[in-house]
Amino acid sequence: MKMDSELLHSPAVCLAEEEEADTSDWNLPLAFMKKRHSEKIEGSKALAQSWRMKDRMKTVSVALVLCLNVGVDPPDVVKTSPCARLECWIDPLSMSPQKALETIGANLQKQYENWQPRARYKQSLDPTVDEVKKLCTSLRRNAKEERVLFHYNGHGVPRPTVNGEIWVFNKVAAINPNHPLAQMPLPPSMKNCIQLAACEASELLPMNPDLPADLFTSCLTTPIKIALRWFCMQKSAKLVPGVTLDLIEKIPGRLNDRRTPLGELNWIFTAITDTIAWNVLPRDLFQKLFRQDLLVASLFRNFLLAERIMRSYNCTPVSSPRLPPTYMHAMWQAWDLAVDICLSQLPTIIEEGTAFRHSPFFAEQLTAFQVWLTMGVENRNPPEQLPIVLQVLLSQVHRLRALDLLGRFLDLGPWAVSLALSVGIFPYVLKLLQSSARELRPLLVFIWAKILAVDSSCQADLVKDNGHKYFLSVLADPYMPAEHRTMAVFILAVIVNSYTTGQEACLQGNLIAICLEQLSDPHPLLRQWVAICLGRIWQNFDSARWCGVRDSAHEKLYSLLSDPIPEVRCAAVFALGTFVGNSAERTDHSTTIDHNVAMMLAQLINDGSPVVRKELVVALSHLVVQYESNFCTVALQFMEEEKNYPVPSPANTLEPCNLTPVRDSPAIPRLRSVNSYTNIRAATTARNLNKSLQNLNLNEEGGPVTFSPGNLSTSSSASSTLGSPDNDEYILSFETIDKMRRVSSYSSLNSLIGVSFNSVYTQIWRVLLHLAADPFPEVSDLAMKVLNSIAYKATMNARPQRILDSGSLTQSAPASPTSKGAHIHQAGGSPPMPSASSSSLTNEVPKPPTRGGEQPPTRPPYTPTLGGQAPHSHQFPRTRKMFDKGPSGSEQAYMNANLSTGLCDWSAKYFAQPVMKIPEEHDVESQVRKEREWRFLRNARVRKQSQRITQRGVTRLDDQIFINRNPGVPSVVKFHPFNPCIAVADKDSICFWDWEKAERLDYFYNGNPRYTRITAMEYLNGHDYSLLLTATDDGALRIWKNFADQRNPEMVTAWQGLSDMLPTTRGLARRVSICLDRSKGQGGAGMVVDWEQETGLLMTSGDVRVIRIWDTEREMKVQDIPTGADSCVTCLSCDSQRSLIAAGLGDGSVRLYDRRMGANESKWIVDGDVRFFELRSPDSVNVLQTVKGLTALDIHPQANLFACGSMNQFIAVYNSNGDVISNIKYYDGFMGQRIGAISCLAFHPYWPHLAVGSNDYYMSIYSAEKRLR
Repeated sequence: MKMDSELLHSPAVCLAEEEEADTSDWNLPLAFMKKRHSEKIEGSKALAQSWRMKDRMKTVSVALVLCLNVGVDPPDVVKTSPCARLECWIDPLSMSPQKALETIGANLQKQYENWQPRARYKQSLDPTVDEVKKLCTSLRRNAKEERVLFHYNGHGVPRPTVNGEIWVFNKVAAINPNHPLAQMPLPPSMKNCIQLAACEASELLPMNPDLPADLFTSCLTTPIKIALRWFCMQKSAKLVPGVTLDLIEKIPGRLNDRRTPLGELNWIFTAITDTIAWNVLPRDLFQKLFRQDLLVASLFRNFLLAERIMRSYNCTPVSSPRLPPTYMHAMWQAWDLAVDICLSQLPTIIEEGTAFRHSPFFAEQLTAFQVWLTMGVENRNPPEQLPIVLQVLLSQVHRLRALDLLGRFLDLGPWAVSLALSVGIFPYVLKLLQSSARELRPLLVFIWAKILAVDSSCQADLVKDNGHKYFLSVLADPYMPAEHRTMAVFILAVIVNSYTTGQEACLQGNLIAICLEQLSDPHPLLRQWVAICLGRIWQNFDSARWCGVRDSAHEKLYSLLSDPIPEVRCAAVFALGTFVGNSAERTDHSTTIDHNVAMMLAQLINDGSPVVRKELVVALSHLVVQYESNFCTVALQFMEEEKNYPVPSPANTLEPCNLTPVRDSPAIPRLRSVNSYTNIRAATTARNLNKSLQNLNLNEEGGPVTFSPGNLSTSSSASSTLGSPDNDEYILSFETIDKMRRVSSYSSLNSLIGVSFNSVYTQIWRVLLHLAADPFPEVSDLAMKVLNSIAYKATMNARPQRILDSGSLTQSAPASPTSKGAHIHQAGGSPPMPSASSSSLTNEVPKPPTRGGEQPPTRPPYTPTLGGQAPHSHQFPRTRKMFDKGPSGSEQAYMNANLSTGLCDWSAKYFAQPVMKIPEEHDVESQVRKEREWRFLRNARVRKQSQRITQRGVTRLDDQIFINRNPGVPSVVKFHPFNPCIAVADKDSICFWDWEKAERLDYFYNGNPRYTRITAMEYLNGHDYSLLLTATDDGALRIWKNFADQRNPEMVTAWQGLSDMLPTTRGLARRVSICLDRSKGQGGAGMVVDWEQETGLLMTSGDVRVIRIWDTEREMKVQDIPTGADSCVTCLSCDSQRSLIAAGLGDGSVRLYDRRMGANESKWIVDGDVRFFELRSPDSVNVLQTVKGLTALDIHPQANLFACGSMNQFIAVYNSNGDVISNIKYYDGFMGQRIGAISCLAFHPYWPHLAVGSNDYYMSIYSAEKRLR
C-alpha cells in the first residue's frame, strides 16, 4: 500500500529510517540460520586425485654410446674452419685419438653422475653393431621394469638414414629404427619411450667455434656452464662490465650448495624451468616428465634451456612426447636478470674478496605470489609462481613466508589444494614435519589440515613417516592456540579414520589421554573434533576401546551430551556410539558399560536438534547390532502385545472426515510439493491415509491412553485405505509402531533411567519407537530402518519350521492368519520398507481433506528421494504372490552395521572451505548484504508509516481490504510483520496469501500426523530472512523456509517441543476446537507458543503442566516452569526486558511467572470478560463485558485496539476505553452474506489491519478507513 508517499521520499525521513534500521534490525540475532540448517549433512564429493604418481620410476642403467672416430670427419658433413670442436668440454685434437675418446667418455659419465649418481653406467666407445646390441639387451634385461637411458653421440659417423637408422662402426646398424627424426608411428612397445634429439632431420648442428660441438649434450648435462657462456656471447652482456668467458670459469661455489653463487644460480635455474614447464605443459604430461623420474625431470628441465639456446642458432631440438615451445616464456627474463645480478658481482668477489650478495629472485617471486593472492578476482588462472613457492620451502631464509603464503593459497578451496599437490608440494611438507622449529607449527598444522580435508589418503604417508607424532605434540601443547589444536586433532581424526595402522600408531602415542584432557576446552570446534577423534580411534578397534574404559572415557564424554553447541553433542553421541559398537567378544564388564552408555544416550530422545537425534539413532543401532538376539526377543514381545491389544469400537469415536462441515467444502487446490532434505512423509490424502504418527508423545501420567480406531491397523481400515497387497510389503508400519509405543505399559522415559539392566533392551526399543515417530523425517526414517531390520530378523528366527525347502532364509511362509490386524507379514524376499501408502517416503505432499464421500485423489507418482534408492516396497509389483522372492539384490536387511549420518564428513568440509575469507554477509559489497540493507530500510519504513497512522488514532476498523476462500477452515492466522503476506493454517496445511494483490502465493502440507492439528504459528527472523514455525497439538514444532515464493518449501528443523502433552485434556475424538467454548472444558488448547527474537527464546506450553523454554541458538530446553494449575495453558505472552511470562489457563486464571524465579507466580482470575491489570497489583484495573460466545481475541501491539470474535458470527473491535469502534457482521459486496462463526483472528504487528478466519472457509482482512491510510 502506498502510504504518505510525499513524506516517504523526504530526506529527513529517509535519514531517520536509516538510523532506525541500523540500531534495531542489525542487532537482532537470527535463528536457525547456521550451516547445519541450510546444508545437507553429508561430505563433499571427493575430487579424483591425480597428483599421486601411480608408477614412480627410476633410471637404473645408462648406456653412453660415443661414435666420434676422433680425427676423421664424416663424409656427408662439410665443417667450417675454424669449427666447434669441444666434446664434453674437451678438445679431442689436444691428445691422441684413443686417449681423447676415453677422456671424453669419462667426462660424459661424470656429467651424468651429477644428476643420477646411483645409476649403473656403461660406456661403449666407437663400438661395433654386435657390441651395441649386446649392451642394450643386457641393460634392458637387468633393469627389469625400470628405465634405461641410451645416450648416442654420432659426430664421427654419417647422419642417420632416411629410415631413421643410426650408424656405428663396420656396417649400418638398425639399433634404434624409431629415431625421432624418422616420421614413423611408434609401435606399442615404444609407447613409453622418451626421446630427445638435438635438431630436426633437415637441420645441421651449429659450428660456431665459441660453442662446444656437443652443444645439446652440454645443455642437458652442464646447463649452468653453457647458459652463462651463452649469456656472455649475447650483445646484452656488454652491459655487465668486466665479465669475460674466462671469468665465468672462476665462479666460486658448488652446484649443490645453495649458499654459494654457483649453487644459487643452479637453484634459481631449477625453479624457473620447473615453473615454465608447469605453466605450459598439460598436467598429465608435466606429471610424467617432471615428477615421475628424477633423471628424466632433470634432463627435461635442461631441455627447455637447450631449446632456448639452440633456437638462437637456427636449430630446433625435438622430443617425443613433443612439448609446446617454451623459449619465449616470460620467466626467461627473470633468469637473465638473476644471471646479470650474479655476474655483475663477480669481478669484485674474485679480485677483492667481497661478500656475495644473494639474489632477490625468490623474495620477488614470493611478492608476486602475494600480489596474486591479495589482488586477484575469484575466477582466474592459477598463479605462475606456485612451483617457485615449492622450491623456496627448501630455504630457511624464506621458509616461514613461503609457508604462510602457501597456507593462504590452500585456503582458497579444494581446487587450490589439488593444484598444489599436482605441483609436487607433498614430499616437501612431509619432510618439514621433521623440523623442530616452533614457529612453523601453526603453519604446518594449517597446511596439513587443508591437504587432509581434500585428500584423506595421505593418512598412510603420515603414519609411515611418523608424521602423526608431530600433530600429537601440537595437540598436547597447552600453549598452542585452540584453533591450531583443533586442526591438529582434525588431522589425527583423519589418520585414525578406518585405518588400523593409524589407530595403532596413535594409540601408542597416547592420543586417547591427550584428547580426554581437552574435552572441556572452551573452544567448541575443538571439543567437537576431540569427540570425533575419540569415536574414530576406537571404531572397530578393541584395544583402543579398553584403553578408553581404563581412562573412563565414556563417563568423561557424558558431559558433552549437554553441551550448548548441537554439533558438539552430535560428536559426543557419535563417539559413544562407536564405543558401544565394537564387535569384539563381550564380557559382563563391557556389557554393563554398554548398558550405562545406552541409558545416558536415551536421555537425548527429545533433543532440540535433528542432527543430534539422527546421530542418536545410529549410535543406538550399533547397540542393536551388538545385542541383536536380545533385541529380537524384545521385538517379538512388543509385536505380540500389539497384536493382542483390544480395539475400541469405532462407534465410540468420530471419523476424522467429520472434522469440517461437509456441505460447502471447497474444491481442493493442488498443494506444492515439499522438499525437506530427504522427504516429507505424506500419505495419499492427509485425512484418510496419514494414520501413522498419532499422539507421538510420552504418556507422563501413566495408565492406558485413549485412542481412536484410526490409530490402529484394523483389518477394515487397512483394506479400505491401503488395499490388501500393500500390507504384505512391510513388517512394521508406522501404525504398528505407534500402537506399540502406546500399548506398552510404561511411564515417562525420564523415570526409566535408573532401571535394572535386564530391561535396558526394552527401554532402548521404546526410545527407537519414539524416534520412529519423530517430526523430522530423516530421523524417523533412520529409526524405521533399525526397527524393521530387527523385526524382520525376529520374525524370521521365530518361525524356522516355516522356511521353504530351498533352505534359504530369505524366503518364508506367510504369518499365521490368527489376527488380520497384525502387521507382522512375511513378505518373502527381503525386509520390506514401510508401505508406500502408509508412510510414503517421497518428496510429494498430499492434498488436504477431500469432500466427504469423495474418492481420495490418486497418489502422485513416486520419485526417489535425494541421493537415495526407492523404498524397498516400490521395487515390488503392486500384486504379488505370497512366496515370491521379491526384488533381487535386496536380500540383506536394510540396516547394515555401517549406518551413518555423514556428520563427520560434513564437519570435515569446514577445513576444506576458505576460513580466512570474509563471509559474504559481512562483505559490504556482496549481494547478500545489499539485500539485507534493503530489507532493513523497508522495515524502518513500515514501522515509521504505521506508527504515524496509529498515533493519529483509529476510530473505525471495518474497511474490508481482502477476502478470499481458504482451502481449509482457518485455525490460525499470522501476518508477516513487513511483507504484504499472511499465513493461514488449517488443520494440517498452510496457505500463504498476498493481501495487497489478493492472490494465493503458496499452499503446502505441514507433515503433521492425522488426529493432530496446527494450533500456533510464528514468524522467526521476520525482519530479515523469514522462517515459519508451526506448532501442532501433539507437541511437535516444525520450521519451514522457502515458502510463499517460487521455490519448494523446505523443512529446516523439527523437534518435539512438548513431549508430555496430556491426552486427558486434549481429547482425541472432538470437533475442531475453534467451534467449542473452551471454558466448558471440551477439547484442549493444543500447543501455544511465544517467540522472542531478541533472545532467541521460544516459550511453549499447552495441554501440559509446565511452560517449557527452548533456546534456539543451542537447540535445547533451558527451563521448565511449573504452571501450578490443573488445567491447560491457552495462551502465552512474554516480556523480554523483564523476563516475565503471562499465561492464560483453561480454568479462567491468568498467571504471571518470572523466568528468574522459576516456580513463583502471581495469579488473576478472568471470567469470560476482558480485564486490564497493572502488573504490580493483584486486582484488575478495568473490566469490560464483551461479546457472547467469545472464540477468539487479539490485541494490537501498537494501537490501543483489541478485537473479539464470536461463534455467533460477528466481530467486535474495541479501543482501550472499552468503546466499540466497529461491529462486523457481513462480508462486503453485492450479496453481502453473513460472516461465519469466527475461528481465529489476528492483528498486524504494525499496520491497523485485522485478519479474520471463519468456519465457512473465508479469510478476510479489515483495516482503518481509507483516508487514514
